[in-house]
Amino acid sequence: GAGGRNADRDLDAVCALFDAAARAEERTGGRGALNFLEEIDAQDIAADTLSRRSVRPDAVRLMTAHRSKGLEWRVVVVAGVQEGLWPDLRRRGSLLEADRIGRDGLAEPLTPGALLAEERRLFYVAATRARDRLVVTAVKAPADDGDQPSRFLTELGVEPRDVTGRPRRPLALAPLVAELRATTVDPAASAALRDAAAHRLARLAALTDDEGQPLVPAAHPHRWWGLNEPTRSEVPLRERDHPVALSGSALDQLANTCALQWFLGREVKADAPATAAQGFGNVVHVLADEVASGRTAADLDVLMERLDSVWNGLVFDAPWKSRQEKDQARAALERFLRWHVMDRAGRTPVAGEHEFDVTLEAGEYAVRIRGSMDRLERDTAGRAYVVDFKTGKAAPTKGEVAAHPQLAVYQLAIREGAVDEVFDGRRPESGGAELVHLRQGAPVKEGGDATPKVQRQEPLSGEWVSGLLATAAGRVLDERFTPSTGQHCAHCAFRASCSAQPEGRHVVE
Repeated sequence: GAGGRNADRDLDAVCALFDAAARAEERTGGRGALNFLEEIDAQDIAADTLSRRSVRPDAVRLMTAHRSKGLEWRVVVVAGVQEGLWPDLRRRGSLLEADRIGRDGLAEPLTPGALLAEERRLFYVAATRARDRLVVTAVKAPADDGDQPSRFLTELGVEPRDVTGRPRRPLALAPLVAELRATTVDPAASAALRDAAAHRLARLAALTDDEGQPLVPAAHPHRWWGLNEPTRSEVPLRERDHPVALSGSALDQLANTCALQWFLGREVKADAPATAAQGFGNVVHVLADEVASGRTAADLDVLMERLDSVWNGLVFDAPWKSRQEKDQARAALERFLRWHVMDRAGRTPVAGEHEFDVTLEAGEYAVRIRGSMDRLERDTAGRAYVVDFKTGKAAPTKGEVAAHPQLAVYQLAIREGAVDEVFDGRRPESGGAELVHLRQGAPVKEGGDATPKVQRQEPLSGEWVSGLLATAAGRVLDERFTPSTGQHCAHCAFRASCSAQPEGRHVVE
């Protein structure tokens, strides 16, 4: 019965105390029982999360019905009194079933009738903790197979009152603060109502914890960002009489994905620190450049030895993650070597990690493009062909590759003389560009998993790239960094404060 279960819990507590003592002895050794007890008593976070804590005055106490035994309050709320949860007729017991040990030997488990009687007694304990007012709540689903109130509600002697529809607002602190804030600035509300809302907000804003930190910081008007005037810098982001400096990746963000993400990440420098995935990409790019330049032999064992020499410098969340990524790095290098030695329509390497800096005309703007081409090759017609290695886990669609801004910028740079020096001073035509995905295998008809996936962009035609450059430059000069949603939002570091996302909308609205 109940006495046996209480004894079982006491035994578990003693065993847990012995375990804690054993760990303390292994950690420090020879400190003695009194020092150990003093250490346990001084713990800020109790090992037993159900242990009794000090109660702040004038506060709501949240506890189980078992813990409420012997206590009383003016108002008691017994919430979630659902059939199947109260009464809970599942069989009790511990791992070793010590609760079945009785005075006369091993006792049989409690029958469903005995469990029901015990659950009824527990409900009686919870209901009788109230001196003045008792509130009991339950949910009733429209369908018979949905949530239903407990049978105990009918035993209270009071007919339950149905409350249909959702509450006017969620019964939580944040929605309350939002409603009060909206009321204080609502021109349709009466002056008395606005004044009452302001006084309640003032009370909430004045609440602090034991260290003086505000408990409800959003209640203070200083945190109502949406009421502040948009900030304007005295110094422009870019001078209008100078070319707008951009990179290929910046062009893609500004024109196609999210201008606000570019501004916060590149200009404000508020982006998340470099990840292990970026370190992975940097290492593979360096090794690919060394092979193309002839500084390192095109041999997998040699490349893996070079990889081993720098791998421990990358930070991973766990050792297993490091091993997994290293296996993928080996597979990526294998694909690269297979691609490196295969016949690529007669193309031959000319340069690796070739840096360029060109200024392009885009409508009324001048745009300075700086960057680095992973690999530059010469085709059989003497044209320049750009290869961009990718180590990410996702690839663009065929349509996206055709209008890929970074590849297009590389081809524009070739038109403007960015590679003349490695073509013996001659201005070559662009033969196209391609993405080589080293983490992803090619389709079976193109070589299968042993070779990388390759996506090609044809030589440029039309003026669509100039339009992208003009759009990006205009947004930078006009400082129009509005957010736009898409797949890029899944990995955005600013999602929680972005007005285009539900979780960030409260910051500015």
